[in-house]
Amino acid sequence: MPASRLVIATHNKGKVDEIRALLDGIDVEVLSLAEFPHVPPVDETGLTFAENAVIKARHAAEATGILAVADDSGIEVDALGGRPGVISARFSGQGATDESNNRKILDLLKDVPFDRRTARFVSVIAVCDPAGRAETATGVCEGVVTFEPRGTSGFGYDPLFLVPQLGKTYAELGLEEKNSVSHRGRALRAARPILLRMLGA
Repeated sequence: MPASRLVIATHNKGKVDEIRALLDGIDVEVLSLAEFPHVPPVDETGLTFAENAVIKARHAAEATGILAVADDSGIEVDALGGRPGVISARFSGQGATDESNNRKILDLLKDVPFDRRTARFVSVIAVCDPAGRAETATGVCEGVVTFEPRGTSGFGYDPLFLVPQLGKTYAELGLEEKNSVSHRGRALRAARPILLRMLGA
């Protein structure tokens, strides 16, 4: 039985699966906010990925009384001046879905040639204890926005984000392969020493 518990501050099953896989080997029971139905949602009022990650992690840690990990991430498209950035999840407006967000990006880029469709996924991982002490780590993956969705794995903008060195979108990668190159994988590997230290491992 693990000596410690850790809550991932999200209800997004895709994120939970990715983070849980990347925490493999750490002796900790990994939970998600789905297992704490009494915890209310928190407003993501930050202007940066780091600010939002800390807001989410601190809220989850204080509400559950255990160490929390939160990810705030999104896609920055150069031809769109870095948008959607921190509003990636709600880019297409109220009631946004992965499909409507992807469609909006493709519509905005419809006349943009391949060599100008450069983009990056950014992830900031925040680790926060119940006392409110938080630390962050960042990961980035450079890529290109495709002309149409490709692949059926993943979530969010994964079907549109091509990793040039692999010739595949995130949505065409298996979880292990995606985690080896992804922004979230890189951020979590950078956060691992923080986690171990805060767990006392």
